[in-house]
Amino acid sequence: MSGLGSSYEKVISQADDVADRILRHSKHYLPHLARLCLVSTFIEDGLRMWFQWNEQRDYMSLTWHCGNFLAVLFVVVNMVAQLGGCAMVLLRKHVPVAVGVLFGVIVLQVLAYTMLWDMKFFMRNASLVGGLVLLLAEVSGEAKSMFAGLPSMGANQKQSYMQLTGRVLVVFMFLSLITLELSVLRLLELVVGGALTVCVAIGYKTKLSALVLVVWLFLLNMFLNAFWLVPSHLIMRDFLKYDFFQTFSIIGGLLFVVALGPGGVSLDEHKKMY
Repeated sequence: MSGLGSSYEKVISQADDVADRILRHSKHYLPHLARLCLVSTFIEDGLRMWFQWNEQRDYMSLTWHCGNFLAVLFVVVNMVAQLGGCAMVLLRKHVPVAVGVLFGVIVLQVLAYTMLWDMKFFMRNASLVGGLVLLLAEVSGEAKSMFAGLPSMGANQKQSYMQLTGRVLVVFMFLSLITLELSVLRLLELVVGGALTVCVAIGYKTKLSALVLVVWLFLLNMFLNAFWLVPSHLIMRDFLKYDFFQTFSIIGGLLFVVALGPGGVSLDEHKKMY
């Protein structure tokens, strides 16, 4: 039994070493990639508002009986807020304001599309909010590094709790993938994905777990949401495209976990103290 435990520790240690080497070589690019992935669903949806202007306007007008003016206003606000917020995030300009704008878009869409009680939609949007919280944690860390010589206990604590909140919310994505379908592949997906998400949420082997989860979600996304294989005239293409880019945004949140680490409120940090 001790031999099995020793082999497990050896495998995990080797995997940690591989993850550390990957992170050392990508540390300058990872935050940029994380930001791009995180805002990808907002960019796609903002462009959708432009290219499907009439459809979006008519949907809002018929659903809410609000008339053309308010329907057009909804489309314009969604388009400008999403594309403008994404530009601010990617250019690193007034990022907290941009995060507030994008969070407002999430709330507006949940209410406007009457999807509040759709649990899959709710959990995916919770994951998206988690990614935005982790973006705020990154900005908080950058601000802290500018004043490295000053006492910053409160700032450290604030960033740690933001990272905890972001980690917990991001892994809600996994819950949205659970189905009642019973098969060996689904069971494997449930066990492996469940173990990784728990590790990320509690902050155990956080960077390694998040990195493996990124690869796992990327492969699942390419397989399950291959919208480019669906003819453009079918509505299923739009649904798959939406899921595809939203999953990429969750991947962006996980990349922030990889780049930032677990933060102070985590098992990894707790183990360092003993």
